[in-house]
Amino acid sequence: MKSPFGFILNRFSHDIGIDLGTANTLIYVRGKGVLIREPSVVAINKKTKEVLAVGEEAKRMVGRTPSHIVAVRPLVDGVISDFEVTEQMLKYFFDKVHREKYSIFPRPRVVIGIPYGVTEVERRAVEEGAVNAGAREVYLIEEPIAAAIGARLPVQDASGNMIVDIGGGTTEVAVISLGGIVTSRSLRVAGDEMNEDIIQYARDKFNLLIGERTAERIKVEVGSALPTKDKLEAPLRGRDLVTGLPKEIIVNSLQISDAINKSIRIIVDSIKSTLEETPPELLADIMDQGIVMAGGGSLLRGIDKLIAEETQTIVHITDDPLTAVARGTGIVLEDLDLLSGVLLKAEFND
Repeated sequence: MKSPFGFILNRFSHDIGIDLGTANTLIYVRGKGVLIREPSVVAINKKTKEVLAVGEEAKRMVGRTPSHIVAVRPLVDGVISDFEVTEQMLKYFFDKVHREKYSIFPRPRVVIGIPYGVTEVERRAVEEGAVNAGAREVYLIEEPIAAAIGARLPVQDASGNMIVDIGGGTTEVAVISLGGIVTSRSLRVAGDEMNEDIIQYARDKFNLLIGERTAERIKVEVGSALPTKDKLEAPLRGRDLVTGLPKEIIVNSLQISDAINKSIRIIVDSIKSTLEETPPELLADIMDQGIVMAGGGSLLRGIDKLIAEETQTIVHITDDPLTAVARGTGIVLEDLDLLSGVLLKAEFND
């Protein structure tokens, strides 16, 4: 319900846009921009159920904690898997945003990006999590539309806009026109799946057991969707599965490209399938304007060139692709009345 004291609460609360991602949570504060960009990780004491750390501090604990402390990611494939932990994480971010406002109990208005095609139950879990964490009004927006708005595409015009948002848990591919999604794909294949590919590759090829953080680092340092002109190399450290002892090997960009190729192919094939289902008039617009890429996965070397080759279409990577969804939620916040048509109906604002 909208509070009759909204004006008063506004004086002591910021309006917040949230990109609630599997890997990272980004917070846009109205009038200030993206202020928080932290991993979606929470460290919990299993004995006392106490939250010990959230975000960057909690991520540093991954794989390095005693048995009674676990570092968990409360979102899987873009949706909430642990309701209570997500609530605690949101509350932490709300409090962090309001530290300088001297607000004892902040009650912000919140716009949250969610994956396209989530179920009613998953959608409600996001709403309830935000309300229980302290939000007074919750608005939901589909991530492809938020990313397109963040990339400054004219989503409300009668023209075809294609966005590919490769995040941590999901890849969202959508053609948007007149403020709505015309055709789309939402895949549970994205950055995390590529990390798993690298972990499996190291196990199969080198009998080397590596952790998630190591796989992420290698992907960033030498990962590529296409063979690179200069062969990049990086050290890969882990445990030898034969001897059980520490081991270091040198891997190159060709090997990592081979490791993540399966996931890349799934993403590219989904983009092509989405184009095949797009009405001809909108397809003509996309050929003129090109495909726009957002999300951290779009920073993988050569992925824009590969998609351009496979689709025979121009591909652009938006400025600061990591923050595109968060910026989109922020733009909606700045003008809720004008952009209300792109929002999903929320149960708590009737």
